[in-house]
Amino acid sequence: MKSSAPSISRRAFLALAASAALTGGLGGAYAWRVEPNELVLEQPRVGLPRLPRALNGMTIGQLSDLHVGKWIAPETIVRAADLLMTQKPHLIVLTGDLISNSSRYAASCASALAGLRAPLGVFAVLGNHDYYPGNIRETIGQFTRVGIRVLRNESVMLNANGAAFALVGVDDVSDGHADPVKAFAGVARDLFKVALVHEPDYVDQLEAYGIDLQLSGHSHGGQVRLPILGAVVLNDYSERYPIGLQRTRSATQVYTNRGIGMIGVPVRFLCPPEVTVLRLETGA
Repeated sequence: MKSSAPSISRRAFLALAASAALTGGLGGAYAWRVEPNELVLEQPRVGLPRLPRALNGMTIGQLSDLHVGKWIAPETIVRAADLLMTQKPHLIVLTGDLISNSSRYAASCASALAGLRAPLGVFAVLGNHDYYPGNIRETIGQFTRVGIRVLRNESVMLNANGAAFALVGVDDVSDGHADPVKAFAGVARDLFKVALVHEPDYVDQLEAYGIDLQLSGHSHGGQVRLPILGAVVLNDYSERYPIGLQRTRSATQVYTNRGIGMIGVPVRFLCPPEVTVLRLETGA
């Protein structure tokens, strides 16, 4: 993981201090055994000036960074999917890192998500960990099998209540698969747009395409957050927009999901796994 200001030495010190605190006593037990299993339903309201009035109140369910593999069992993902479905979102999106380390987990992950259904469909983009296993065709095939459409530098036009909008999926940035020119080809600039990109900081590169909202993951919110200091360490491409709803300098909004899974040390502290339902509303 790359760190930003504060300096590397201070980041390293904080990381060591946090690890020491969390690996001992009740704090360690909580961070290891309790919080990683405490799914939290987040329901942010997102005011969007260009949102068509016919789309006012539209809900988007989001899951991210499932990381099915060594630390995360498919049963955890079933719980997350079931929780999401209780909210009956109009659209469901998955924002990358669905599996970890091997494409052999793709089938079980996809089966865990098989119950996801939404009137406007279920869509996904890939993250850096989805590419690590190498057999990307197998991974995509498994998600297609259960009705999840994987967007790889492409857009899809959706229509709700007579209003059209574009859902644009940009492929993984970290491993060099992102091609925004291809992704936004044929999408009118004045059309309302929701972009799916695994890495949240890439929103700064997409502002030129006139996006209204970007949904991302990748950061895990830091996994370990300390009071006042916040995240101890953040991934590359998630240092500017690491968690929750934020605005860019040009007022584009980006929502960064804390994810379900974990990488590195399998702990979470003050950063529980997240199931998200965003409600879009007309206005600033």
